Amino acid sequence: MKPVYPLRRTCKEVSALLIAREDRALPLVERMALRLHMAMCAACPKFERQLLTMRNAMGRWRHYTED
Repeated sequence: MKPVYPLRRTCKEVSALLIAREDRALPLVERMALRLHMAMCAACPKFERQLLTMRNAMGRWRHYTED
């Protein structure tokens, strides 16, 4: 019988969760899996920072005026 790890996520899955988190609240299991993965992975926190940078830049651009 193959063991099941409900909190184990790949970087690809975590990337999808980070993007989905922008549009909807994640269920508890997904939030826990995300937190666990982010604590062990070096690349995914960098991707999260890139997403935050893009979101902040888009927010500034949306309110930009040439005054």
